[in-house]
Amino acid sequence: MTKKTVKYGRPGGFLETFERRPGSNKTNMHYCPGCGHGLVHKLIAEAISDMEIQDNTVILSPVGCSVFAYYYFDACGISVPHGRAPAVGTGISRANPESYVISYQGDGDLGAIGFNNFIQAANRGENMAVIFVNNGIYGMTGGQMAPTTLPGQKTATSPYGRSILNEGYPLKVSEMVSALDSPIYVERVAVTSTARILKARRAIRKALQYMKERRGFSLVEILAGCPVNLKKTPQETDEWIEHHMVPYFSLNCFKDIGSERDPIKRSVPVFDSEKVKKALFPERSRCGKSPDFQNESELFNREKRIKCAGYGGQGVLSLGMMIALMGQLRNFNVTWLPSYGPEMRGGTANCSVVVSRDMVGSPIIDKDTNLLIAMNQQSVEKFLPELKEHGMLLYDSSIITKPECAKDKKICSIKAADIAKELGDIKYANSVILGALSVAMIDYYLQGDDKKDFDLAFEEAITTCFKSKKEAVALNLKAFYEGKKNVKEEQ
Repeated sequence: MTKKTVKYGRPGGFLETFERRPGSNKTNMHYCPGCGHGLVHKLIAEAISDMEIQDNTVILSPVGCSVFAYYYFDACGISVPHGRAPAVGTGISRANPESYVISYQGDGDLGAIGFNNFIQAANRGENMAVIFVNNGIYGMTGGQMAPTTLPGQKTATSPYGRSILNEGYPLKVSEMVSALDSPIYVERVAVTSTARILKARRAIRKALQYMKERRGFSLVEILAGCPVNLKKTPQETDEWIEHHMVPYFSLNCFKDIGSERDPIKRSVPVFDSEKVKKALFPERSRCGKSPDFQNESELFNREKRIKCAGYGGQGVLSLGMMIALMGQLRNFNVTWLPSYGPEMRGGTANCSVVVSRDMVGSPIIDKDTNLLIAMNQQSVEKFLPELKEHGMLLYDSSIITKPECAKDKKICSIKAADIAKELGDIKYANSVILGALSVAMIDYYLQGDDKKDFDLAFEEAITTCFKSKKEAVALNLKAFYEGKKNVKEEQ
């Protein structure tokens, strides 16, 4: 039997058979006929093999038509969240400098949801090669308008054509990246003809060579077709790219300074198994009670809903966090939900804390508040109506005038800000408030040993939060006990 000779076979950068691909077809790719991805894959596989880098190569594929690129390459392949390939690539190259990172992205992935991850990696000059396939459309999800869709081009979401007035102009990614200082190589090519494919082959090899030499960040943008969503034959698609995309996205080497850059030399990561273990699994605090401990006070038999509110910068969120931690140290289920936004610059920054022996149904508190801690006037006015019958208001009387309140409410006040200033820093006002809360809880709500345990729980919580800052622990404890001395019951 005559031995069969293969003159032109599959590049060595590909697997011999695509065993990673599910189903019975282990020889062909999953891409549609005429799709540019298969061509680009071949150019990358060929370069990886010829450069003998496949053992250290990591190919990253986010969501999109190429998400299953790892089916085909004889290299490490990782599918990553939509748009996040450069971020993952940064982690890989920093943690393992010996790796060669190729980020393989489409125009929707790179130019839309992942643009910030991409542009920041470029600006940092991460040692990676980004292969950017630009077909002017969202291919996998049905042909919607992409950031690179041409003016007037009709898509599933621009049936009358892309409007410059509504959607703006298409992103010229290569031009934008080449304007940055860090990237070393930026070129736009196409795969619409044999001559174009050979230029694309050279561009990909140059990008991978710079990556191999650890020169920095390279981008190769490739104009490629999506016949299915353009509703054209492969030949018509190539002609459309030449007549419509190339005039707008000019084929050009925008930047090539790799030979001028020294190889990147970052500090070598320390792989100390004990330090990694300690970082991932920190020692649990020795504070707290045994797992079967329960506070005896009747108060804790029902869920408690606590709202802390005040100006941004007063330590309002930390105040809520401290209460939540105290509950956690006493085996309660707790939630802590902060409110961010413009109100933190003045108005009512706030957080909600729910403490319960049972599972917490929702961390949101918009009514039936058991305890309102207010540290500015706006917070009293906004949240006092949410205080339930027989609820308690604790407010900072150095800032807030005494509010009018129904007689069923328990009202306590303390000049928290003034006391904190006397202690040397307004930021300790939250611990002063907690000292006042301790007195109110002991006098009206706690029974038995719980009267002593509230202060102990605070001490354990503050020690847990600032275990490496002894001075902060001491100052917060001082503020807490000053608060206990100066609380005033008003109703």
